[in-house]
Amino acid sequence: MDIVVIGGGIGGLTAGALLTKEGYNVTILEASNEWGGSAGKFTRGHFLFPVGATMGMGFEEGGLHYRIFQELGLSFPVFSLDEIMRIYDGNRVMPYYTDRNRHLSECATQFPEHSKQIVSFYREIWKIGAEVRKLIGPLPVVPPVTLSEWKGLLLSLKPGTPGLVPYLRKTIGDLLKKHNLNDALDFHHFIDGQLIDSMQTTSEKCSALMGALALDIYHEGAYYSEGGLYRIAETLQQYIEQNGGRTYLRKQIQSIRRENNRWVAVDQKGESWRADHLINNLPVQGFVPLLPEPLQEQLPTKLRKRSQMTQWGAFTMYLALDEKIIPEYTSLFSQVFSDNGKMTEGNHLFLSLSKSNDLFRAPEGFRTLTVSTHTELHHWDTKEKYDQYKKELTEKMLTGIERVIPNVRSGIELQMTGAPRAWERFTKRPKGMVGGFPQTNEYSLFNSLSHRTGLKGLWLCGDSVFPGAGTIGVSTSGYHVYRSITKEMVKIK
Repeated sequence: MDIVVIGGGIGGLTAGALLTKEGYNVTILEASNEWGGSAGKFTRGHFLFPVGATMGMGFEEGGLHYRIFQELGLSFPVFSLDEIMRIYDGNRVMPYYTDRNRHLSECATQFPEHSKQIVSFYREIWKIGAEVRKLIGPLPVVPPVTLSEWKGLLLSLKPGTPGLVPYLRKTIGDLLKKHNLNDALDFHHFIDGQLIDSMQTTSEKCSALMGALALDIYHEGAYYSEGGLYRIAETLQQYIEQNGGRTYLRKQIQSIRRENNRWVAVDQKGESWRADHLINNLPVQGFVPLLPEPLQEQLPTKLRKRSQMTQWGAFTMYLALDEKIIPEYTSLFSQVFSDNGKMTEGNHLFLSLSKSNDLFRAPEGFRTLTVSTHTELHHWDTKEKYDQYKKELTEKMLTGIERVIPNVRSGIELQMTGAPRAWERFTKRPKGMVGGFPQTNEYSLFNSLSHRTGLKGLWLCGDSVFPGAGTIGVSTSGYHVYRSITKEMVKIK
């Protein structure tokens, strides 16, 4: 049984590694020069930079990455963080702790006038999150499409699951209002900062269930991996190669067709790749145009419509720094907020600093820093706008970084920027779109995209489908594809 995976991001590699373990003939085709997609890496001289995703989740016992690596018989070294990150908002500097009681205590110190409401808010958030996490064990498919998926969803329900039903159409904003926190602007700002990075939206529109899970899972464990999360991708790729699979870089698929009951993918050099099952680990905006129009018309309407949507872009700065200018107790992960409440265009920064003596990322005496902000793609749609906005945003972000590392400019050994066009060029994502669809009620849970395309043997994984962005999200989608293919093969036998 031949299986071809288009896209060597973590979702596609997860599906590929698990299917390789089951004895399928797996081939991975990645368009770029690196494994990992938006969680990949690049090097310049002696320095290595994670492209995007940096903080690890799901490595705790029972967490999704823990389970997948255990199933594959692999280990993956990570360091747990007591302090998840540090938040810089105006004059406020707030450590964000993994331990729940320490976090509540810190919130009481930072937001004393709303401390009781914040405690009641978190108690409800964590209660919701705990019930949602109980479903991670059986990992039901959402949205269910087939009878077996509906059956799997029903069998996964726990005694507390019905208590989640009232939250299905609620938002995190509704819960803030319920706990009389709607006017607690500083705390509101803090919550929005956590949600924009994980859910691609803010509290006003974020699904209550998905947002509660995101706010809860921080306290299940946050992790640092030496080098970066690209090592997940490289570990999975090596597993596939060592167990009989084939993996190729610089294979950009230009078209997909159906021929003699098999799928055929054709790359940029005209080479054809044939498969019984074709798994697309691409954004749907990049996947749908690969199909001929007659096949596009057979796709679900929701999938076709989503393929026309524009998502967020990212503007990223990559700095190599002399370690001497970095304050001794600087957190490995930080967020910097402006005072205007906005969460894009340099008003919200996420900083990922390499650990001292992480020699994967920098030689002794140096450290690397990756800094990103969400951006609207219309700012970059002409060359004139692109060049000017890049200059403006670079300066704005350097000013923000100075909030964490005051002498940053004096210690820069190397400085690079990644605007949307660079993301498109190096990760092959259309227009540089990153992060998947926002986890609003309109696009999440039962309104999200299935890993099934409606065409036999053609599958989707990655951040466009349930449950969305992040290494846990894309790994879940890859796991769903793996499980669906193996179940189909059992039926045929």
